[in-house]
Amino acid sequence: MSPLQSARAVLTGVMPVLAVLGALWPSLAGAVLPIEHWKTSTGARVYFVNAPSIPMLDLSLSFDAGGRYDPSAKDGLASLTNSMLAKGAAGLDENQIAERFANVGALRSEGAGDDRATVSLRTLSGQEELGASLETLEILLGRPSFPAPVLAREKERLIQALREGQTKPSAIANRTFSAMLYGDHPYGRSATPETVAAIERQDLLRFWQANYGASRAVVAMIGAISRQQAEQIAERLTRVLPVGETAPSVPAVISLKKSAEQRIENPSTQSHILIGAPAVAWGDPDQFALLVGNYVLGGGGFVSRLYNEVREKRGLAYSVYSYFSPSLQAGPFTVGLQTAREQTDVALGVVRETLTRFLTEGPTEQELAAAKANQVGGFALRIDSNRKILNYLSAIGVYDLPLDYLDRWTEKVSAVTLEQVRAAFARHVQLDALVTVVVGAGTPAAK
Repeated sequence: MSPLQSARAVLTGVMPVLAVLGALWPSLAGAVLPIEHWKTSTGARVYFVNAPSIPMLDLSLSFDAGGRYDPSAKDGLASLTNSMLAKGAAGLDENQIAERFANVGALRSEGAGDDRATVSLRTLSGQEELGASLETLEILLGRPSFPAPVLAREKERLIQALREGQTKPSAIANRTFSAMLYGDHPYGRSATPETVAAIERQDLLRFWQANYGASRAVVAMIGAISRQQAEQIAERLTRVLPVGETAPSVPAVISLKKSAEQRIENPSTQSHILIGAPAVAWGDPDQFALLVGNYVLGGGGFVSRLYNEVREKRGLAYSVYSYFSPSLQAGPFTVGLQTAREQTDVALGVVRETLTRFLTEGPTEQELAAAKANQVGGFALRIDSNRKILNYLSAIGVYDLPLDYLDRWTEKVSAVTLEQVRAAFARHVQLDALVTVVVGAGTPAAK
């Protein structure tokens, strides 16, 4: 295998993962992540890690252009704009764009959530391959055409997927759960066939022009390039972006004042259950205490309390879990499970009893020690690939986290105390302010 073929194999995942890690890890000696940070002349924030052992570059541009800026009558606009960037640009159609990346072994991806929209690239770092892939990325970032025929096709594809989702209990539960948690806040809205149908080409063009400016961009890079090359790449890619506009204000997330429950009839043989509340934003001082505590409650899989009480002792569900999902504003705390319809109320009772006991008493000393040991021991797996590191670099920029966030991660976890876990959960999860969604069970049992 030639050096070029070997490098291309890395890009496509053919080489064994351990070989990749063995080559990458020495370059990260010293600090966990020796992150370099600066601003471009265009106002974009850049986060860069030099990892020279493998001839490749992972790069992403994250824009403050998430779904929270969707007009309520056109929910889905942010996601559709992001996905259409590579469907036509500067006279190139979607097939030509795809071929240009494929011809140099580059991989491109994109995605949009509530908080941000991202375009990512994985490419060989050789002069020819890197130059060609950056040229194509530059074209689709700076000169998207949003071709009307392709937009019509993509809208129809999305509409059909949404209609299918309206019949699936898991999708119904997730959509209802978000709406109950966040109400009229953008986090609570979801695209529907009607809102997607209302989106026109000019809407995408205006959204891109307003929200994809350099001043609202975070550029993350890790790979076999120098700091000077990284600076040139960041300048090159952000120089072609539209001028952009100041981000519009978004209303604050309102904490729930009381509990609520909604049951939705569905022919599914399983009841799909979600319980939770708006809970925590990125950078919250309680984030590490919540992480460690949740491992004990429901994030630790086979060793969590919820798993032990719901599955091991009673066989009420195949899987039960809990997690915190931080966002720019308070993201949700979620408990989820599926159970047989006839067991719905029994399973709900066990989950609520387990959650109540945990919030009242917190973890034991032994549970806390085991949770911290697991999190610290598994930390290397959080940064065991360039792609994972790239995601962290992007998150550090988007959520304004300290540059030593990962350097101090194990230290922060190790320092968590029982009192901190109890206090953090008391601040962020209130038993009398949780929403419950049950899809499949019909009306609640008589009390």
